[in-house]
Amino acid sequence: MTQLAGAHVLVTGGSSGIGLATAARGLDRGAAAVSIVARDPDRLAAARAQLAARAPAARVSSAPADVADASALAAAVDELVGELGPVDVLVTSAGEARPGHFTDLPDDVFRSQMEVGYFGTLHATRAVVPSMIARQRGHLVFVSSTVALVGVYGYSAYAPAKCAVRGLAETLRPELKPHGIVVACAYPPDTDTPGLARENEHKPEATKRISATIKPRSADAVAEAIVRGIERDRIVITADPQTAALFRAGGLVTPVLNAAFDRKARDPRK
Repeated sequence: MTQLAGAHVLVTGGSSGIGLATAARGLDRGAAAVSIVARDPDRLAAARAQLAARAPAARVSSAPADVADASALAAAVDELVGELGPVDVLVTSAGEARPGHFTDLPDDVFRSQMEVGYFGTLHATRAVVPSMIARQRGHLVFVSSTVALVGVYGYSAYAPAKCAVRGLAETLRPELKPHGIVVACAYPPDTDTPGLARENEHKPEATKRISATIKPRSADAVAEAIVRGIERDRIVITADPQTAALFRAGGLVTPVLNAAFDRKARDPRK
């Protein structure tokens, strides 16, 4: 079982939301070092100060980088490793959903969702895995989404990126397991974060009606599920009963959900 106590935990997207909450939970579990990466230097500095105040005995650091930029992210990881030592646990939570009608969304939205959501996960993983293989231990948690399990109206740009994250986790798991590396995938539902507030500004009416049937989870609740999953070496991490049931049932439940979503989506532009 993976031990967070004494570990170096690196979190991308760590300046707010699920990422910041997960970094905080890692400190609560006794992580010796926590490092966070995000694009906005000011928000990153504020998050770092918040984490440092939470656990004065731990080492907390940060490095600004856009996860979509492989070179910049690799340099940020190298800087953090040089300061805090090799990464024991990587949590890739950088990402933001941009919903909308398929015909209204410009091409660059589809591209940016994949660049940040999927390639951001890939770049971070490639930056830490060689060291994990050399040490024959490590833990990766890719933050995907419930929309990677069932198609939801309005997420034609976001869902494919999260499906790609799921695919990466599932294909890397058997390849890296012989090297002592656990590869897990987390599937949070709507989560009450600044990102969700921005997302809500762009939701089509049908998407809003679907979302209204599900109460958002708190970032702390999702983070608790993630760190509990790490400590128990779970390769599938869910934070709510509905997503857990959806994963277990797989395709058996999809037709029922699709019918329900279709009812919500009737006359979507009215």
